[in-house]
Amino acid sequence: MLHILRFLHFTDNKIFPDMKDENYDRLWENRNLFDILNDKFSKFYNPSEHLAVDEFIVKFKGRVIFRQYIPKKHKCVGTKIYKLCDETGYTYDMTVYLGRDRERTAQQLTATHATVSELTKKVQGCGHKLYMDNYFSSFGLIR
Repeated sequence: MLHILRFLHFTDNKIFPDMKDENYDRLWENRNLFDILNDKFSKFYNPSEHLAVDEFIVKFKGRVIFRQYIPKKHKCVGTKIYKLCDETGYTYDMTVYLGRDRERTAQQLTATHATVSELTKKVQGCGHKLYMDNYFSSFGLIR
């Protein structure tokens, strides 16, 4: 099993992006797979009226720059993922937290406001009710 995981690749390693570029994607090796999953999640399912935005940690102790350590969580070390789910628990959209985003900082948006806006852009104007905890609430989002 470990040999399969060791040699499983989704991107050609010969096409290595420049890490000093300001548009460098830290998830470049898995971005194709992640985009395909998000596309299929939203393509084949119409979410219910009630949607929730939340974060969860995928336990991971490998070497990636966007690994998070949150001591108050049960799985304290791993990759933080934000999800938009409906009331049945189906994941309609998700995004990986990759660290500080320079574009959002330049737009004067809080990180949580930008995350909620990004996750809900596919369902905006469709009459859904959105639920989230205090972590995601902000004055700009309420307006």
